[in-house]
Amino acid sequence: MMVLFIDTSDNKQVTVALRINGKNIHFSQLLDRQKAQVVLPLLEKLLHDTGHKLKDITAIQVSPGPGSFTGLRVGVAIANTLGFLLQIPVNDHPIGESVLPQYS
Repeated sequence: MMVLFIDTSDNKQVTVALRINGKNIHFSQLLDRQKAQVVLPLLEKLLHDTGHKLKDITAIQVSPGPGSFTGLRVGVAIANTLGFLLQIPVNDHPIGESVLPQYS
């Protein structure tokens, strides 16, 4: 089982993590550009460094907030899109049911 975690609720950094058989591996990046330009390259690096592929992910957990509108929108949109594409649950919601952000 491999779970992807996405957290874009912080205005200063983005974090993505993988839980692989109970072990957590995470990457964080301080923001020097927009979050939308950081999340997917960070995920790609995490998968590459752990020797896994996107299709290996079995579930996604995304921080729904509270947080800023733009930050949460980026993380939740990416999580929902990947969940739909890979046909896996997001935040334990059934496949195809979107997670909604909680803005502060």
